[in-house]
Amino acid sequence: MTDHPKLTARQQQILELIQNSIAETGAPPTRAEIAHTLGFKSANAAEEHLQALARKGVIDLVSGTSRGIRLKGAARSPLRHNGDPANSFMSHITQWALPLVGRVAAGSPILAQEHVDTTYHVENNLFQERPDYLLRVRGMSMRDAGIMDGDLLAVKSTKEVRNGQIVVARLGDEVTVKRLRRTGSLIELLPENPDYSIIVVDPEEPFDIEGLAVGLIRNTLLM
Repeated sequence: MTDHPKLTARQQQILELIQNSIAETGAPPTRAEIAHTLGFKSANAAEEHLQALARKGVIDLVSGTSRGIRLKGAARSPLRHNGDPANSFMSHITQWALPLVGRVAAGSPILAQEHVDTTYHVENNLFQERPDYLLRVRGMSMRDAGIMDGDLLAVKSTKEVRNGQIVVARLGDEVTVKRLRRTGSLIELLPENPDYSIIVVDPEEPFDIEGLAVGLIRNTLLM
């Protein structure tokens, strides 16, 4: 398979979850693990999405085992740290060098050199849009969107975002990951965890969009 079929946002999220699980543990996730990570009510919902991915030729499903998921062709996209040897069977795929941003100091550019912890090389077919950097997520406010503490959020630097998208926003001296909601002149930053409150942007407070979330990498070896 040379080209990715068109996937829905949820199918892409599940594909990335499978890719990352294989990269970090050597095995795909179970249906129950997919359901738990992405907040599905049952493993049956995960199975429906897996069947859709199989119909699109992205994965093979192997019966008789809870981890019977096999990536096909270009969907096999491991994360590689700078300096680590690449897998030979993936050597024909272009890789992007993405800076990993840790904590961002108040008032300074998000990609300032002092914020960059290291650089990772990521296969270029892991995301549908090219990210400009990886941002290490802090906290669990986006848990129900499948974004956990310690995850690496792939971010495209842009101010052109749509209502309802997950963005990296600068509010005052803080940089935060939230879902954007604009209603007229009202701007709100929505968490995906009921334990956290909606942030209403004060028109008098400095506010800016730093980028758009275009993917996620979960790899405990990087944390």
